[in-house]
Parts: sequence; C-alpha cells; structure tokens
Amino acid sequence: MTISQIAFLKGHGTENDFVIVPDPDNAVGLPASAVARLCDRRAGIGGDGLLHVVRSAAHPEARAMADEAEWFMDYRNADGSVAEMCGNGVRVFAHYLQRAGLVEQGDLAVATRGGVKKVHLAKNGDITVSMGRAVLPAESVTVTVDGRSWDARNVNMGNPHAVAFVDDLAHAGDLLSEPSFGPAAVYPDGVNIEFVVDRGPRHVAMRVHERGSGETRSCGTGACAVAVAAARRDAADPAVTGAPVTYTVDLPGGTLVITEHPDGGIEMTGAAVIVAEGMIDPAWLETLNG
Repeated sequence: MTISQIAFLKGHGTENDFVIVPDPDNAVGLPASAVARLCDRRAGIGGDGLLHVVRSAAHPEARAMADEAEWFMDYRNADGSVAEMCGNGVRVFAHYLQRAGLVEQGDLAVATRGGVKKVHLAKNGDITVSMGRAVLPAESVTVTVDGRSWDARNVNMGNPHAVAFVDDLAHAGDLLSEPSFGPAAVYPDGVNIEFVVDRGPRHVAMRVHERGSGETRSCGTGACAVAVAAARRDAADPAVTGAPVTYTVDLPGGTLVITEHPDGGIEMTGAAVIVAEGMIDPAWLETLNG
C-alpha cells in the first residue's frame, strides 16, 4: 500500500515523551529500525518510545480485545523493541484520542499487550489509568551500580521491575548503561530498574532505567511498582490492612499519584500533554523499512 502522508504527534506524560503515529487501519509499516530512527533525538523526531495508534480490530495482537476496547496501544521502546505496557504512554495515548475527537471525557478502555486498561479522563485534565494488579514473584534479585549492591523487590506490572531503595538517588550513577542485576535468569527479557529514596510519609522519589530506552524522565509502571514495593516495606499492604494506600511519587519529569486498593487494583493519576504535530516524510521512512 502506498502512503502519501504519515501524520505524527509529539507528546509527554511527566516528561516521559513519545512519538505518536495515528494509524487506525494498521497500514503503516513500523519495523524496529524505523521506530528507533523516529525516536532518535538527532536523526529523527525524538522520544522515549513510540505510540502506534491502531484500532484493535485491525491488529492481529489485539483483535481478541476488540469487543472490550476499540483502540490498541501498539507500544514500542526507543530502540524499536516491542513492550507490553507503558503507564505514561497510556495517559498520552488517551489524551491523543480525546484531542482527536475519537473519545469523549469520562471512561474508556485501551487495549495493550499487558491487557485492557481502564482510563478516566477528568474535567481538570488529569488522567487516571487502572493499571491492574501487581504480581510479586518470589525470586530474590540484586541490583549493582559502581560496585555497590542492593536487594531489590521483584514487581511485575505487566512488565518486569526491580525496585531498589537507596540512601541517595546519585547512587544510581549516570544510568547511561543498564545497571547490573542478578540472577539474570529472573529477567530473561530484561528489566526496568528503579532507584528510590524517601521524601516523607507516603512520599518517595525515584529514578529509572527503562529497558530498551535508558534513563527516562518518568515511568508510569515503574511508579506503580515503586508504590507497591514501598507499601510492603512500610507494612501498608492494602490486602492486609483492608484500606487503600496512596503514594506520591516524584520523578525527574513531574509527579504521579499511585493508589493501591484492597482488591489489588492500582490506579495512577497524572497529566498528559501534546506539544506538536506534523508529517513524516514517507520517502525517508521507506528507506528505513529494509
């Protein structure tokens, strides 16, 4: 199929930024090489990842979810690899759908590789995403940076996380390369690694190395994993106490509010912004499809 024009937008959620490619019919070829170039901050548009906006019925990985969610977030990491979920990405994805007039204020469902996510678009612009339940695998893990090691909490939010509580966020190093973790067999497909410090009661700050993207300004699933790990550390597991617990999570790019309920459901609230839109040169993109 010949495509004469390919639209894109640029958006972010707490400065976790994304290239957005609306493609309802799943007609635009986006191999890993093209995604990586589009996300390149010098040779492309630039972003921590890419949000490919496709109708669920038009994508083979989402057709089974089409009855629940009209739209599928075909999310890619900045290196072009496929990812299960991106919490900030879901907020930006939903904001785009509302901006484009494809959905209205209120509740909607978004299909992802991590399952169908429920989203609420509030009047004040905040977007709340029901992130599902955390899984806490039993395996012990260790994270190491510059010869310093920490025990980390293994948390899965539809994608894998290792959460390490540290005394100073500078202990995470420059995060230009992936911190070491072990045992490697626990995360055969890689892992997102969070470094966390306390700021006050039910208030933490974090930095994150996202697999396939490096350090990012924010990570929604990472903030959820951090809140879950903090609640267990603080003896505030809602399943045990019977009461919801809310953590404020400061990230380099802004603040997210995470609430975990006694039934295990986790909600993430924050803002999303669209900053630009334009057209991708289809001839340039074609040179990357080989």
